[in-house]
Formats: sequence, C-alpha cells, structure tokens
Amino acid sequence: QVQLVESGGGLVQAGGSLRLSCAPSRSLYFINRMAWYRQAPGKQRELVAVIFSSGSTNYEDSVKGRFTISRDNAKNTVYLQMDSLKSEDTAVYYCYARLLNADYWGQGTQVTVSS
Repeated sequence: QVQLVESGGGLVQAGGSLRLSCAPSRSLYFINRMAWYRQAPGKQRELVAVIFSSGSTNYEDSVKGRFTISRDNAKNTVYLQMDSLKSEDTAVYYCYARLLNADYWGQGTQVTVSS
C-alpha cells in the first residue's frame, strides 16, 4: 500500500506559476514510476508528466517546455513545477504511483487558472 499526499494547488492568473508536491508513504527508491495526471470538467483523465525510477521523464505535448516533473529523494517528494499557466490547464491534478504492479492515486488537488 502507498498513500500519496498532494499539496500546492490553487488559483493563479494566466501566465503565472504553481508547484505541486506529492509525498508517498513509501520510499521513492521502491516506486517504479510516479506521475501527474489531470482531469478537467467533462473530460477524461490525462497523463501530464511521468518520472521513472531511472530519472527519465516524459510530458504530454501541451505542457512541454512549461511544466517540469522532478523528484527529491532526500525529501521523498515528487514535484510538478508549472510555469506559463494557461486557462486550459485548469483541472484537478492527481498524483500517481506504480509499485509492484499496483496503481495508487492521490486525492487530487484543484488548479484553477484565470484568464
């Protein structure tokens, strides 16, 4: 079992920045990959960014160059730095972890970008 505690959502103006944090209850060394997903009203949940245990990352096309996923092993936390935010980034953002062929989700944090 892995619990994921998210923080950092909120309201920001277009062009602004936010940083989301996700702290798993298990050490990052044991987690195969961690990711951020988002779900906007009336839309399906989509992958935003993923970071693997190797440190490699992938991003959804619309956030490339604006969002950065990273991990701090000392703090056992994964971050999503979101810059140049757009109104279309408004969604509930979910932290995700993959461990031993099981999927785990955080409770979600709301990000609202006003235009």
